Amino acid sequence: MPIVTIKMIEGRTDEQKRNLVQQVTAAVSETVTAPKENITIIIEEMKKEHYANAGVRASDK
Repeated sequence: MPIVTIKMIEGRTDEQKRNLVQQVTAAVSETVTAPKENITIIIEEMKKEHYANAGVRASDK
């Protein structure tokens, strides 16, 4: 039972997230030969203030 967690900055539309989970599910199913019904996708969204790269918060860019 594969469980995939996707962490990303908030702001994507429901349609984008729907497409994301469909495509990730298909890729995992094909790669590890798991039935789609056994694959769980968890999306964790974070505010730009809670994400930083190279010492700079995304909200400060």
